[in-house]
Amino acid sequence: MNVTVLGSGGWGTALALLLLENGNQVTLWSYFQEESDRLKADRENPMLKGVTLPEELTLTADISCVSESDVVVLATPSFAVRSTAKQLAPLVKTGTILVSVGKGIEKGTSLRLSQIIGEEVGEKCPVVVLCGPTHAEEVGRRIPSAIVAASENRMAAHVVQDLFMNSRFRVYASPDVVGVEIGAALKNVIALCAGVIDGMGFGDNTRAMLMTRGLTEMARLGMALGGRQSTFAGLTGVGDLIVTCTSMNSRNHRAGILMGQGKTIEEAIQEMGGAVVEGYYAAASAHELAQKAGVEMPITDAAYQVMYEGKDIRKSFLELMNRRKKDEIEDTWL
Repeated sequence: MNVTVLGSGGWGTALALLLLENGNQVTLWSYFQEESDRLKADRENPMLKGVTLPEELTLTADISCVSESDVVVLATPSFAVRSTAKQLAPLVKTGTILVSVGKGIEKGTSLRLSQIIGEEVGEKCPVVVLCGPTHAEEVGRRIPSAIVAASENRMAAHVVQDLFMNSRFRVYASPDVVGVEIGAALKNVIALCAGVIDGMGFGDNTRAMLMTRGLTEMARLGMALGGRQSTFAGLTGVGDLIVTCTSMNSRNHRAGILMGQGKTIEEAIQEMGGAVVEGYYAAASAHELAQKAGVEMPITDAAYQVMYEGKDIRKSFLELMNRRKKDEIEDTWL
């Protein structure tokens, strides 16, 4: 198939290489011409050090390349999804499958990324969400991984499943777009908080507590919005949560460690070279979405207050520990 990947960061590049390996004709688009030129010259993405970009991989900064594509993968940061979708809308042909591989919720509208793409492109193209516990660094090095292709369009989900799947990259199909996207977005917030736990010098018990109660929050919001509880026990729920909360490959986790050591989120991002920390954006969007849905999310609220309102991080942690007593499982005694 003819496939274009929009976004030449680590994840977009890793997926482009996977698609090329599967025998597709692949174009990797960069937003900046100088970035595309550098990739052509070096045949390596600095975000995937040691991974060669084959000559068969087409590199460009001209978005008109989508006009001949059978599948377009949107691998830009979450904040750039709307502008990118707006650009490709008049260029893409009817029936082209659009694959959203970002993780986030739009601030102000509280829309999931697939909803944003749908708004900008309309109904002429089916949208599939591709998410799971998959660090770009490991996928780029061909380390075995698994992911979920979710769509309301069953045929499109199965096309994407076949397109990406091989002996080292397993793809599961799902109809639960809401659950998959909410889990994928909110785990970044919890991963930030897990990093904070590490940065503050706490231990495994504390991290396990944070991850488990964070998963409860994710599922609570996802189900309130129409997602399935079972999705949060799967790859885009507990699976994605495990990998982002425990790995130093996670930018969210690394930023959280710096915050736990006393830095602000802005200082943490600066120390990481300005890397995109999706959990920072997701915290604001999730806080807003939870308020609209009337869902209690104390960990997410605490993260929002620390990063956006300047609340003391240790005070926030103590307040979470001293909340009123509760049953672990809601409605246990009914």
